[in-house]
Amino acid sequence: MEKSNVTLRQKDISNERISLYLDFYPPILNNNNRYTRREFLKIYLFKKPKNQLQKNSNIENRHIAELIQMKRQNEISKKNIYTSFEKDQLHIQAIGRESFLGYFNKLAQKKIGNNRSIWKSAITHFESFLEGKDICFNDISISLMEDYKEYLLNAKSLRDTGKKLSRNTGLSYQNKLRTTLKKAYIEGKLKIDINAGIDSIKEQEAHRNFLTLEEAKKLFYTPCSNDLVYQISMFSILTGVRYSDIAKLLWSEIEYIENDGYYIRFKQKKTGGMETLPIPNEAFELLRPKVNENDKVFAGLKKWDVDRILPVWIAKSGIKKHITFHCFRHTYATLQLSSRTDIYTISKMLGHKNVKTTQIYAKVIDSKKRETTAKISLKRLSV
Repeated sequence: MEKSNVTLRQKDISNERISLYLDFYPPILNNNNRYTRREFLKIYLFKKPKNQLQKNSNIENRHIAELIQMKRQNEISKKNIYTSFEKDQLHIQAIGRESFLGYFNKLAQKKIGNNRSIWKSAITHFESFLEGKDICFNDISISLMEDYKEYLLNAKSLRDTGKKLSRNTGLSYQNKLRTTLKKAYIEGKLKIDINAGIDSIKEQEAHRNFLTLEEAKKLFYTPCSNDLVYQISMFSILTGVRYSDIAKLLWSEIEYIENDGYYIRFKQKKTGGMETLPIPNEAFELLRPKVNENDKVFAGLKKWDVDRILPVWIAKSGIKKHITFHCFRHTYATLQLSSRTDIYTISKMLGHKNVKTTQIYAKVIDSKKRETTAKISLKRLSV
């Protein structure tokens, strides 16, 4: 390796001052693992000293800069005689001093859509747990992560400070951190697999309202005061597509394949994953007339209209359940399961990354089966 020379140089700056800096040739690796030729010392001289005090200051500051120059030269010279093992150890130590929070944020920046927002919220809670301090890779430990788990189980919601963070939201935030720990270990930034030693927050089963087939048909035949709300509601029941994806659906994302039928090819707003989803003819018939390829299929759709009109329409149909628009996605999943569609196919249709997410709907169906078996009782039969 060619030995680097360290030269003390100066640069004129504003207010009649001179900035002192070190010039490395060839360049050296800095703490951020990047090659650099300069290190600004934040030491300044008066360009034209006006009195003895300023002259003395110049002499003292230049002497300090020269001492730093000699120190850097000695450090570089010593590095040149390190063994390969010593250099590896120095590299490991340098990585250990890197910011873990900075690494966490870089991963979050790579996410898109709603997923990035969830990652940002997870980071905000982790920063709150750290009380605003930074943390480096050397500080990461299993005990620290267990303390963070306890924090999440008792933390307040960011949206409503008077409300406790739900267990499932806490699990989601913990999973974002665990993903980061796993990646850091694979990349060699952590010496041990911290993620493997962390106990996961237990998932709490959420209550998911959905419509039975009879209720869905009842809603289908009940007039709605807004045609657009009616169309997207039926479209979601028939396809399982989320509101966020329906709202941005373009005509260019709809295709017809001869002897096969209609498909929509779109990027999920929540996960960023590309989906190719076959849709039934009934769903296609709900679409508005096509004008231009780049037009939205449901142009003029407003979330406020959906939130305002949907409860009135549901009540008008005689359905007593609390139904939100997302319940139509649950309806699609449960109706498919009730029709004996296999869970792996449904998982793909819903765009779930993990079939475990889809299995929640299977538990709902199992509970309905239990209700059905309880309706048959030999003791209630008359002799």
